Amino acid sequence: MPAEPVLVTTAATKSYADLVALAPLDLTVREGERVALVGHNGSGKSTFLQLVTGLLELSGGTIEVVGAPAGAADARAAVSYLPDEPVLYDDLDVREHLAYVAALHGVEADDDDIDELIERVGLTERATDLPARFSRGLRQKASIAVGLIRPYQLLLVDEPFVGLDATGKRSLLSLLDEAHESGAATIVATHDPVYVERVDRCLALRDGEVVHDGPATPAEVLELVTS
Repeated sequence: MPAEPVLVTTAATKSYADLVALAPLDLTVREGERVALVGHNGSGKSTFLQLVTGLLELSGGTIEVVGAPAGAADARAAVSYLPDEPVLYDDLDVREHLAYVAALHGVEADDDDIDELIERVGLTERATDLPARFSRGLRQKASIAVGLIRPYQLLLVDEPFVGLDATGKRSLLSLLDEAHESGAATIVATHDPVYVERVDRCLALRDGEVVHDGPATPAEVLELVTS
């Protein structure tokens, strides 16, 4: 029996006056599916992810997450989104961030659960520091922990490996593997060849249009994003 759809887009499009940021897109992503979203800067990757989260409004078509329109309460509850620029509170330290987000989403996470996730992203020594003052790489680690402490059926991640050191990258790859094993669908915007080799499907955008949807090797991905 095929896995249930988590994300369904039907002729989903976004435009700004004469600029088409996303051409009409028909797409289905199912439970447990791993998708790498690739394309050059300005190809429409971030636009697509923000449309799925409901942060941007569609110009036409529809997007449904777990059967609800993108941006509706049920859809938002099913999506965890890690943007390319980490969004963090100015007055909460790392541990407080995780405790607050867990409580907000009804997650029973005790101190040991929180400390384990902090350790896995490599922030144990900075757990009581304010991540708003961190370097780009450390903010990214904090953002990853915040995004993964909450429940989700669809994980959207925009360029997660930028700024991460080798240890942070290995930890994130392991956490993404666990998200997949838990049954969540994952869509990760990245050109990282190590991650591309792990996914079930590669979706390539060029100037807002899908130019590839299916398996792809790292070499093929490089060609897709540079041609």
